[in-house]
Amino acid sequence: MFSAEFPNLLEIEIPDPSLVLLIGSSGAGKSTFAARHFSPTEVISSDHCRALICDDESDQTINAQAFGLLHHIARLRLTQRRLTVIDATNLQFRARRSLLRMARANHLPIVALVFNIPLTTCLRHNRTRPQRVVNEEVLEQHRQQLAATLARLEREGYHQIYLLDETGIAEVQVKKMRHQ
Repeated sequence: MFSAEFPNLLEIEIPDPSLVLLIGSSGAGKSTFAARHFSPTEVISSDHCRALICDDESDQTINAQAFGLLHHIARLRLTQRRLTVIDATNLQFRARRSLLRMARANHLPIVALVFNIPLTTCLRHNRTRPQRVVNEEVLEQHRQQLAATLARLEREGYHQIYLLDETGIAEVQVKKMRHQ
């Protein structure tokens, strides 16, 4: 089902500038992928925003402030027509909606990179994380939310949707394409 709707590709073309949403469970490899393919200034991480505020990227009690900071930085970058990569789970439409609006207000394309990684892999990655370990029940909820997200993404108006799975994620190359 997933591969027919969102083909797996070895080369991902990202318009530059654009808004790129990394979508997937904790432990799916989003941050690792972002660090490998984008410059540090292009990536806005919800974990990093938490750490900037309270020195603890796992402190969920400051999510509202952390996402307020994430949205503020995203708005500034998109207004400046800069490639902006959002590194968060982005599994709920309400989490994506304001980001989608920001990109549209600046007439920028929006790309979704969906990490369709098995729960067992996410759980394994989660257990070996040095900074923060997410409760396993939360990862199970993320997996359920991902299924719902995949069912609605095509209606949200993305320029491109790429589905990344565990079999090809290490070989994927990101090619930034100049966009006017």
